[in-house]
Amino acid sequence: MVRTLLSSSCKDSEAISSLVAQDGSPCNCIRVINRNNNGTRALRFLAVGECMIELSGGGGPDLWRSGFAGDTLNTAWYARALLPSSWSVDYDTCVGTDPLSDRLLAFIASAGIGTQSIVRHPSRAPGLYMIELKDGERSFTYWRDSSAARTLADDPQRLKAAFDGADVIYFSGITIAILAPDRRQALFDALDAAKRRGARLVFDPNLRPRLWPSADAMCRATTAAAARASILLPSFDDEAAFFGDRSPKDMAKRYLALGADEVLVKNGGAEMVLASGSAIRELPAMESVTPVDTTGAGDSFNGSYLAARLAGAEPEEAARKGHKVAMQVVMHRGALMPFDALKAVL
Repeated sequence: MVRTLLSSSCKDSEAISSLVAQDGSPCNCIRVINRNNNGTRALRFLAVGECMIELSGGGGPDLWRSGFAGDTLNTAWYARALLPSSWSVDYDTCVGTDPLSDRLLAFIASAGIGTQSIVRHPSRAPGLYMIELKDGERSFTYWRDSSAARTLADDPQRLKAAFDGADVIYFSGITIAILAPDRRQALFDALDAAKRRGARLVFDPNLRPRLWPSADAMCRATTAAAARASILLPSFDDEAAFFGDRSPKDMAKRYLALGADEVLVKNGGAEMVLASGSAIRELPAMESVTPVDTTGAGDSFNGSYLAARLAGAEPEEAARKGHKVAMQVVMHRGALMPFDALKAVL
């Protein structure tokens, strides 16, 4: 079953020996090749996007606890927690040279997530967001307009080198939303090149209208990104109003028509829809809980679903595992549940 997710055309090769930048100067990029202890190449899951500084309630109205999170990093976190050791998990973004960026990199690495391809911007820093909770539901305030991550596609050669050797590349609607149009195209070009080499692209549209100049621009870019992906993980309640989908089945059909191999439409705890080829079926609603904090629920589902699929689980079984993990995550404050706490309840 893993073959349904991974192309047999992926090739193992050594580091790139001679990359040059667009201006002809040497490029300080190498292909990331991870190897298992026995010398064989590890399968590589790469997530690309924005990681931010997270401020959440610290026990009083003026007390805040800092951490790090971001939708694609959150997914990489849960993928790393649940994938077997034969897989490496890496993250690609841009951070600053400031002390908080140092802490961010150390935090990512401490989870066993590779930081080799992360680039550092000389004058920018990570974005920041604040979470406020009411009855377990969260609202966000963001400071990200000048974040370093907005420049992650400024060097197309670096980006293509970072993607080289990846078996699965995960990106989201936020990944594309933070980029200027020409840099978004550079990202698409790098994804296209990776796909031609055999990488499987996974996309969560994760719509954030406030990051876009208009709803039309958001929908056009989202459609362009989705048309490149083999696996799509949309959310019905996020997208229906923008794309006119009358039901989760309609949403699944829309994405299948773009060329996706596999679509799982999440539905806020109600019946999900799983589509592959011409087969579309509803998955019964699963157990629910009263959440403490819904931050990261969808991201944890995505990471767990993909980990299960890449380990050989059938889609329906993977969806159940994703739901089980997400149900535990919403009982924990913050987007990232510690690995030991996660494994204790699974």
